[in-house]
Amino acid sequence: MYACTKNLIPPDAPQTPKKLILHGESRVDNYYWMRLTDEQKMARNPDKQTKDVLAYINKEQKYIKTCLSHTEGLQEKIFNEIVGRIKKDDSTVPYLDNGYFYYHRFESNKEYAIHCRKKGSLESAEEILLDENELAEGHDYFALGDYNVSPDNKWLAYSVDTLSRRFYTVFFKNLTTGNVLVKSIPNTTGGVAWANDNKTVFYTSKNKVTLLSEKIYRHRIGSDYSNDEIVYIENDNAFYTGVYRSKSGKYIIIWNTSTLVSDYHILSADDPDGKFKNFTPRGKEHEYSIEHFGDHFYIITNWEALNNRLMKTLDTSTDMSNWEEVISHRDDVHLLGMEIFNRHIVLNERRNGLLDLRVINLKNGVDKYIDFQEKIHAVYIGINEDFNTNILRYSYFSLVTPDAIIDYNMDTGERTLLKQQEVVGGYDQAAYQDEIHYATSRDGERVPIYLVYRKDLKKDDPQPLLLYSYGSYGTTEDPYFSIVRLSLLDRGFIYAITNIRGSQVFGRQSYEDGKMLNKKNTFYDFIDAGEYLVEQGYTDKNQLFCEGGSAGGLLIGAVVNMAPDLWKGALAEVPFVDVVTTMKDSTIPLTSNEWDEWGDPREEKEYRYMLSYSPYDQIEDREYPNMLVTAGYFDSQVQYWEPLKYIAKLRDHWLGSNKLFLHINMEAGHGGKSGRFRRYREYSLELAFMLDLVGIKK
Repeated sequence: MYACTKNLIPPDAPQTPKKLILHGESRVDNYYWMRLTDEQKMARNPDKQTKDVLAYINKEQKYIKTCLSHTEGLQEKIFNEIVGRIKKDDSTVPYLDNGYFYYHRFESNKEYAIHCRKKGSLESAEEILLDENELAEGHDYFALGDYNVSPDNKWLAYSVDTLSRRFYTVFFKNLTTGNVLVKSIPNTTGGVAWANDNKTVFYTSKNKVTLLSEKIYRHRIGSDYSNDEIVYIENDNAFYTGVYRSKSGKYIIIWNTSTLVSDYHILSADDPDGKFKNFTPRGKEHEYSIEHFGDHFYIITNWEALNNRLMKTLDTSTDMSNWEEVISHRDDVHLLGMEIFNRHIVLNERRNGLLDLRVINLKNGVDKYIDFQEKIHAVYIGINEDFNTNILRYSYFSLVTPDAIIDYNMDTGERTLLKQQEVVGGYDQAAYQDEIHYATSRDGERVPIYLVYRKDLKKDDPQPLLLYSYGSYGTTEDPYFSIVRLSLLDRGFIYAITNIRGSQVFGRQSYEDGKMLNKKNTFYDFIDAGEYLVEQGYTDKNQLFCEGGSAGGLLIGAVVNMAPDLWKGALAEVPFVDVVTTMKDSTIPLTSNEWDEWGDPREEKEYRYMLSYSPYDQIEDREYPNMLVTAGYFDSQVQYWEPLKYIAKLRDHWLGSNKLFLHINMEAGHGGKSGRFRRYREYSLELAFMLDLVGIKK
């Protein structure tokens, strides 16, 4: 085991064996004791168990700080590089909504945004709605959840989280007087939906134990939340639920979604005291989304359409028997999203792995794709609050192109660049090269890999390369631009993103082939992508690194078990690694929502399969690659004890002299530290860890 000094050996956690019995099989977990409740974590006078957990965490924190102390200068240099590229007094592109232009801006050296609006014209006086910097004072962590302005523009509902558990308190601000009401609403998901009476809102509460969103309430501003009426309860703990106001302003819409099913309940926004009605009966493995315009709902649905199709129905007759097809299913195109205007529909589609925008003129039937000159790109529909316009706002970027906000005339095709991300200090796009490759997995499937590197540092010989992926929940990683990544590229690293099964890179089938009892395809694809990069000479096993976070951290845990000698190093960020134990315990936050993704261990076949790849359960005596694992003490998605247990068990089985470190953020949760600068400390640590391993000291 690697010891960075003679006087400091790797931490050794106490063992308290606990038998976990399922399907007649007994597993022993020596570190189950590390699990604390929220009450224990927040207690001013910690009990012995809490003290023991904190003592072990402190040992790990001391160990990584001491062992990587020689990289502190490099960490500081990288941090300053990253922060130095950020425009300090930046602002977003204003968008028009209900007579006001909304935007937020940053002031130099302040961590948080200032949210503003101007009435009628960008030449009007600025009105500050919220200054996050003032709201964040006195808090180690701060996050603004959401903010929603009432239809009459006189009230602002906004929410904040100061713990990083994603429990938001909703506040109400009178935009005429500037006063914030004393009466607030705790334990919410953050957003509200305003009714048209400008005094009624609907919001979603969260279960304090499971963290699930489960109840929708009706609230009158100024009243005590304890008197609020429940208007909907989600009784199936496999579902998330929430509520929003339709873009048309005509409906309040409750949504419910699990891994495989979605449904909706609607209420006229003019009738806030009315009863919600089901949009259409909840189906089996039926996922869809709805948008309202005029007297119709438009529906993207997978009903008899694996890659989705577009349908519509009158808003007075929403049952599926009345749905009419607008755009049929296509095997080679995945329909993902839409934006509706008075004369156009815009569709966000994925073709051959990449995102595109399709514009359909509802008046003359002209149907066209927006042409993007870069082969490797990503494009998303932006904020478009106005129905009565022929201007589409979208965002565009690539591995080498900084984020751009563009207005597109849907009639003429004219484009107007409104803003492009500025890289302070200068950025020469021509100095960087991106490529797309397709590896072949062991069962013959294509695995796309996006590469980017600095041209003048590209070598004929293998060089350091970082391979990133996620591979779960149908999430597809698009080729994005990153100012953080420049600190690697400018030191001779190649950066690669691969979309493996478990994503939806080639449509819904890609996802189906990488979940449940097909989950190992995710890991095989990633390993095969890494081996392809070695075979093609881009890198070698002494310079290849892998990275993934959350469910992507499970990916990293699995591949270092399955192919430990392929990687020089691994970054596992807030990793979900104790698959069977977590998925067996429905009291752990969010577990019940995940059974359709990973499986339910109560089913023996699923239990056996999950156990066969669970990173925590598959740890053995072996030489692992160098590893840096991160965690958040208040993480609401992956509980901190998973990476903590994982490190402790790895240390028990670690052979050889490679390095194993844990960095746990004691002030934050799943997303790391809050603020636009502080979070880059952790990125700098990760980059310095990798650079040090390949001998790059500056």
